Amino acid sequence: MADVPLPEAAIVEERFLAATGPGGQNVNKVATAVQLRIDVFALGLAPYAYARLKELAGSRMTAGGELLIVARRFRTQDANRTDARERAAELIARAKQRDARRIATKPGRAAKARRVDAKKSRAAVKAGRGRVSVD
Repeated sequence: MADVPLPEAAIVEERFLAATGPGGQNVNKVATAVQLRIDVFALGLAPYAYARLKELAGSRMTAGGELLIVARRFRTQDANRTDARERAAELIARAKQRDARRIATKPGRAAKARRVDAKKSRAAVKAGRGRVSVD
């Protein structure tokens, strides 16, 4: 599980749905898939983390600020519930990670010389494409 625990206060709703896919008649009888709704504002995320979570979640984030996770990978309710909570915690943990600041650097003298040489050689190739004049 991710380092960030999922607070119970943030969970709005946990609904069990009929799962799809293989499983025989059991899939028609038992509601094993889990739909987990999490109130993102109750998590108390920093603005950068909220923006990143919104970007990472994509269509799983509703307009009302709820994160919607559907887990139907396993055949039991308990396993799917655990899977949904782990995936939500992992997504929130990824949103809290900050990218390393990029330090701007300047090209060195040799790199500048290589660039100028490449430009000159390319210019010579293009100059040779002109009209041929017969004198």
